[in-house]
Amino acid sequence: MIDDPEILAFIAKTEASYPADSNVASTADNRRHYDAMCAVFRQPRPTDISVIDTTVNHVRVRHYIPAHASDGRPSILYCHGGGFVVGSLESHDDVCAEIASSTGMHLTAVDYRLAPEHRYPAQIDDVETVWRHLATKTPRLIAIGDSAGANLCAALALRMRRFGGPMPIAQLLIYPGLGGDHSWPSYIENAEAPLLRTFDLAGYRAAYSGSERPSDQEVEEVSPLKAKDFSGLPPTRVFTADVDPLRDDGKAYVECLKAAGVDADWRNHEQLVHGYLRGRIMSRRIRAAFEEICRALQEMAKDVSLTPDFAG
Repeated sequence: MIDDPEILAFIAKTEASYPADSNVASTADNRRHYDAMCAVFRQPRPTDISVIDTTVNHVRVRHYIPAHASDGRPSILYCHGGGFVVGSLESHDDVCAEIASSTGMHLTAVDYRLAPEHRYPAQIDDVETVWRHLATKTPRLIAIGDSAGANLCAALALRMRRFGGPMPIAQLLIYPGLGGDHSWPSYIENAEAPLLRTFDLAGYRAAYSGSERPSDQEVEEVSPLKAKDFSGLPPTRVFTADVDPLRDDGKAYVECLKAAGVDADWRNHEQLVHGYLRGRIMSRRIRAAFEEICRALQEMAKDVSLTPDFAG
């Protein structure tokens, strides 16, 4: 139960940002509605951040460069959320800018292709394209994403292990959707949660991947919790919202990593809901969670045990 008035105000403001008929809108309209909703919460970029928009092959990216960036720090790849269907460089612009400013690390956001026009593996292919390009510039890279973007980060680590590519020195996943079982408690307890219902998840997944006979690679990249082996994956920090159907995905993923000997930690924040990053200006609870995320990134960046691992 949510009784924090600041969280309730954030939920109400988010819901009020969508038109009444958004549940029957076209995909194109849903994207516009989502970007418009994000714009309601968007904050000015910190003054110490410079931004460069460019492309890597066909993939649009946005580089966030802090004035106080240190050459010795890792760089960050950020994958935005949106159920693989909505989201853009604009929807998460202020989040990315503030993470870069708070951590002092160069951050690159990926504008990967969206479903249903482009289905698996288009999204992870785009992320891989940018990842491999960045790895030619620095071997010390951290992957971070929220929701569907967190899924893509987990899939990226699996793909790098499978094909001997440049492995992240760490990954940080925020309310990730990783293919958990809908019979788990969080899916039942939070079936009608604000901002994301259990019912919504099937539609996003069907838009992203609908192969009748998926390969083993597709199974684990679409649903990283279904991987047969979790060894050799990067140190991981997972942040979840308690009032979110996907809460137990993060918990289960960390349990699988720990069982395989991977350094992993799960932080669950009570009363928070899916998509809470946008509410950091409205809620002290959310602000505290956001600051904890930034501290975790800084800690992973300076941990001397997190050395680059180029498999193969």
